[in-house]
Amino acid sequence: EEIRFMVERDGSAKGIVFSQFTSFLDLINYSLHKSGVNCVQLVGSMSIPARDAAINRFTEDPDCKIFLMSLKAGGVALNLTVASHVFLMDPWWNPAVEQQAQDRIHRIGQYKPIRIVRFLIENTIEERILKLQEKKKLVFEGTVGGSADAFGKLTEADMRFLFVT
Repeated sequence: EEIRFMVERDGSAKGIVFSQFTSFLDLINYSLHKSGVNCVQLVGSMSIPARDAAINRFTEDPDCKIFLMSLKAGGVALNLTVASHVFLMDPWWNPAVEQQAQDRIHRIGQYKPIRIVRFLIENTIEERILKLQEKKKLVFEGTVGGSADAFGKLTEADMRFLFVT
């Protein structure tokens, strides 16, 4: 539905769908192809030539609307400003991994407004992962970012949760 809305709003729009589960990407791929949406897929097990072919097809083929990508494979050095939408299908424990995935379209050369959609299932572990992400961000801001304010938002219980096994 979100992909259909993306195309309805802007016929030239492209999006990247991220998941940490490659089997989930396979299911999405099947569903999109069945719906007539052209897409390519990039996962960590692909050879370098196969990766390059997928990237080239997505960036050069105007009919290829969606790039299905595993969170880990969609890491550093990919510049995909041809896309303006990111769909995060499941949360990752480390918020930096999600941020890095979103940064694939936040690059010099991006001229479209960016839309990021995160899918979450209520009353599941995904909600707890989001809380963990928030706490990890505060620890990062308090240490690397030098923000005493961030550390002030963490309780003793938060610190125990993050550091005590």
